[in-house]
Amino acid sequence: MSLLPRPPDAVLPLADLLGGPLRDRHGRIKRKLRVSLTDRCNFRCPYCMPDSPDFMERADRLSRAGLQRLLRLFVAELGVTHLRLTGGEPLLRRDLEAVVAECGSLRALGLERISLTTNAALLARRAAALKAAGLDDLNISLDALTPDTFARLSGNREVQPVLDGIAAARAAGLPLKLNAVIVRGVNEDEILPLTRWAMAQQLPLRFIEFMPLDGRHEWSQQRVVTQAEILQHLRGEFEIDPQPRGSDPAAYFRLRGGTGAAKIGVIATVSNPFCSSCDRLRLTADGKLYPCLFSPKGVSLREPLQAGASEAELTALIRDTVWHKDAGYVAHPGYAERRIAMNSLGG
Repeated sequence: MSLLPRPPDAVLPLADLLGGPLRDRHGRIKRKLRVSLTDRCNFRCPYCMPDSPDFMERADRLSRAGLQRLLRLFVAELGVTHLRLTGGEPLLRRDLEAVVAECGSLRALGLERISLTTNAALLARRAAALKAAGLDDLNISLDALTPDTFARLSGNREVQPVLDGIAAARAAGLPLKLNAVIVRGVNEDEILPLTRWAMAQQLPLRFIEFMPLDGRHEWSQQRVVTQAEILQHLRGEFEIDPQPRGSDPAAYFRLRGGTGAAKIGVIATVSNPFCSSCDRLRLTADGKLYPCLFSPKGVSLREPLQAGASEAELTALIRDTVWHKDAGYVAHPGYAERRIAMNSLGG
């Protein structure tokens, strides 16, 4: 197996090829890997899914053995400490608990956390089993509490199964965060109700700006409710204190007022990108590595894996791909033109 030729000024340094932290040419160290387990989903969120999704064949998906071999490389050889299992909807995988348990075997090699991103509609019956399998925490999408608005944003699904899933996760002892994508003209009037509900439930909440990655090409700058606008919605009811910024994609704010105090986050990819501190990579269900959320294409790890590539060859390919990671949205503001939709890339 040979790597694609690169321009001389973009060659991966020998020191990085031979070992050390997994980093890109902008000096960012990669510690977190988002792993899509399926591109299929039981929801049809307009900011994620195409109208007529072209799902991959099961035969094109990484095998569990292939996935674990790659994850072992990422953890043991490349320093990844946090795995986030995503989709599509990962709860559509009947073997999800087994996948989580297999990931748990990597803790001895340096893995610190196993997380899951889900819409939670199928979580109620599986939360306890996932906790027992070794899952550490959850991110749960909740874009609205009003049934009609929730249905509009989920493809006519009901909100109650999601609330039941949240309750089951809490009963199982699984820490969780709530994520809400805000789209102008659809659910900006949910900002205050979601905040009040999250405060009453004592649950962390993060608002997410509508990103130019939707599967239906409906994104426009005019439909983005920015971080500043989200905070303005909240200022009518709360005092807001900015918190120190870390490596998390969200900027956090302490709210005081109403029924008490709470901390909310805003992921402002469009209006205030966090690309300069990004420590994340993405692996699709068919084994393509995407260094950036906005990468136009991924590099297949599945093909060399199936062709018998050695661990050293796979590691070199991963290092080279990550080294050439772009600066991110800050370098390419505007709509991301690419073939892959968010349901395939992993949220």
